[in-house]
Amino acid sequence: MHVIKKKTLTDYSETHAIVKADLDSWYIEAKSAIWKTPQDIKNRFSSASFLADNKVVFNIHGNDYRLLTRINYDSGTVFILFIGTHAEYNKYDMGAI
Repeated sequence: MHVIKKKTLTDYSETHAIVKADLDSWYIEAKSAIWKTPQDIKNRFSSASFLADNKVVFNIHGNDYRLLTRINYDSGTVFILFIGTHAEYNKYDMGAI
């Protein structure tokens, strides 16, 4: 998969060092993955949640953090939309994306 906005992960890791290793691992795995359907993601990330508009939420660092993405399965692209704590995610304006 082609991951867009890796800088979002890098920037977040700089101020939240506790999740750096988890975000790095997710990135490496996502970059080498071939996700053609939501089931492909679910097979590896069983706790992933699927929302409208091909948005996928990955639980990071024992579900303390959430990584919101949008997947274009046809082009093999993952767009990073948001990373934050569970509480920050609950306040996030989904209508803004």
